[in-house]
Amino acid sequence: MRVLLTGHQGYLGSVMAPVLAAAGHEVTGLDSGLFAGCLLGPAPDDPPGHAVDLRDVTPEVLAGVDAVVHLAALSNDPLGALAPELTYDINHRASVRLARLARDAGVRRFLYASTCSVYGASGSDLVDEDAPLRPVTPYADSKVRVENDLLKLADDDFSPVFLRNATAFGFSPRLRADIVLNNLVGHALLSGEVRVLSDGTPWRPLVHAADIANAFAMTLAAPRDAVHARAFNVGTEENNVTVAEIAAEVAEAVPGSKVVITGETGADPRSYRVDFSRIRDALPGYRALWTVKAGAVQLVEAYGRFGLTEEGFQRRFTRLAWLSARREAGTVDGALRPRGAAGGDGAPTPGGAVGGGGALTSAGVGGGDGALPPRGVVGGDGAPIPGGVVDGDGAPVAVRDGER
Repeated sequence: MRVLLTGHQGYLGSVMAPVLAAAGHEVTGLDSGLFAGCLLGPAPDDPPGHAVDLRDVTPEVLAGVDAVVHLAALSNDPLGALAPELTYDINHRASVRLARLARDAGVRRFLYASTCSVYGASGSDLVDEDAPLRPVTPYADSKVRVENDLLKLADDDFSPVFLRNATAFGFSPRLRADIVLNNLVGHALLSGEVRVLSDGTPWRPLVHAADIANAFAMTLAAPRDAVHARAFNVGTEENNVTVAEIAAEVAEAVPGSKVVITGETGADPRSYRVDFSRIRDALPGYRALWTVKAGAVQLVEAYGRFGLTEEGFQRRFTRLAWLSARREAGTVDGALRPRGAAGGDGAPTPGGAVGGGGALTSAGVGGGDGALPPRGVVGGDGAPIPGGVVDGDGAPVAVRDGER
C-alpha cells in the first residue's frame, strides 16, 4: 500500500515510519521540518518526503496514494493555549482540507491521529468511544472538530478512522520532553527530583509511541467494515494511572531521586480514565504492551546513553520553547512556516523548503546529539547533575501533561 505519512519528522512519525515500512508499505512523508532537528542520538533513516507545510498541500501530493496516516499537528495543550488561532488553522482547517484532497484523489483510507484528551474532565469512571466529548483546551477542541468534519466525508469510497491516542511516552530519535513521563524522567535525572506541580490526583491514560505505531499499522491492514468511520481509543487500561503514580514509577527508575508534589497549580481539570476494549475487539491480536514502568526504564537508559543535557531537555525537546527560539532566530515566521528547511541544529539549510508543489526531499536529517550548548549533562551512568532544570528566564519548569 502506498502510504502518505504526515508529520514523519516528528516525535511519533519518527517511530511510526519504520513500523509502516516493515509492514510492507511504500511510505512517503510530508513534513515542514519544524521539529526535524529535535534529535537525541543518531538521526533516523527517514523515508523520502514532501517538504511542505500542511496548509500548503496541493492535489499532486495525493496522486497515487492509497492511504493517509495523518499525524501532523501543533501537538500539545500549552502550545494550543499560546496560539489558539494557529492551532485551529493547522490542526482543524488544514486537516479537513487534506482529507478533502485525499478523498478527491481517490485515497481509500484516512487514519487520523486524535487524542483521548477529547474526553476532558471525565473523572474516575472509565470512558469509552461513545462517551460525551468534553475538551477543555484548544488542542483537544481542534481534534473534536476534525473528527466531526471527517465523519461527514465518509462514503463508500473514503474511510476515515479516528485513533484517539492516550498520552504518549517513550523514546523517539526525535524526542519530546514536554509529555508527562518523558518530562518527569528527564527532570529526575537532571535534578534528582520528580517534581509534580499539580496535586498528583488527575488520571492519565498513557501509551508508548511504539504501541501507537503498531495500532496504526494494524488499522491500515484491517478490513474496511471493522474500522470504517469509527473512533478507537489507543492504549491499555493498565496504564490508566494518576500523576502521582507516574511520579512514583519514575522515582523507582531513577536511583536517588525523590518525588516532590508541590500542589502549587492545584487539581488539573484534565482527568480521565479510558476503556480500550474496542480496538482489541476490532483488531484481533492488538495489544498495547509497554507499561509505564518499562517506559521509564527505557527513557533512563536512552537519556544516559545519548547524553541528555539540561539545555536540550529544556529547550530543544520542549515544543513551545523550541518554536519560540526558532521564531526569535528568524527560521520560522509568525505563522510557524519555516523560512528554510531545518537541518540537524534547526538552522535553515541552503535552498530552503520546497513549496506547495511538494517535491520530494532526500531521506534523513543531519546529525547532532540534540543538545544546545551544555550547562549540565546526564552521563552514561545516568547520574543527576545538580542545579535543576530552568527555562529561558531561570524559572523552574514543570509540565502538567502532554498529548502526543
